Amino acid sequence: MSLRRLALPLVALLLAGCGGQRGHGMARLWITRDRGSVVLFTGRVPAGLTAMQGLEWAAEGQVKTRYGGRFVQSIDGIQGSLSGERDWFYFVNGIEGDRSAAEYRLHPGDVEWWDYRSWRDAMSVPVVIGAFPEPFVHGFDGHRLRTVVTFGPGARRGAEAIARVVHGKAVPGLGSRFTNANVVRVDRSLPTSTIQKSLAAGGPVFLTLTPRDALRLARDPKLVEFRYQGVPQ
Repeated sequence: MSLRRLALPLVALLLAGCGGQRGHGMARLWITRDRGSVVLFTGRVPAGLTAMQGLEWAAEGQVKTRYGGRFVQSIDGIQGSLSGERDWFYFVNGIEGDRSAAEYRLHPGDVEWWDYRSWRDAMSVPVVIGAFPEPFVHGFDGHRLRTVVTFGPGARRGAEAIARVVHGKAVPGLGSRFTNANVVRVDRSLPTSTIQKSLAAGGPVFLTLTPRDALRLARDPKLVEFRYQGVPQ
């Protein structure tokens, strides 16, 4: 699967056909399978396209859709299957799409990620860590919540390091509550690192990290690239 190289005038015409909402800059596109364990494609697409248009633009006609072009049936011959309980799911900046990909407009810096996986154990996965430091840097649908990094005793160094990566503010104390804010918690008592999201569309994301994982992730954000959950040891 290779990135389509469209001439700039053709890109401009395509964007003009989308109501003139032309973006400035690029978004990234990832295509994987089996919860990110197999990477099929990575590339860039113009901001301003819908997520569906970005996929079709990059996959060179290898996308088949259903329900009037609103949902993806297959990419490069890899097809969703009701009997096999497998399908294509997409995320933007690590957040599960809350609408058809034909309705989500890409913003500069977005990470559009399509993953082909089984939905036997989980039909919905609200948020994944694999696009880190997203969604903390660019948010979702063009809206970015502020990020607060809370930390307990002995975790200041890790908290301050990760705060720089997620463009947040390190605040001592684990019991504090923050409204309308993403929260990264760095805590020595945590057995593992996890990521969760509130049920509200565009709601806050909650990332918990051990101090060790915070330091490792601050040094190398790609440590968790394409992962659904957790920081590899």
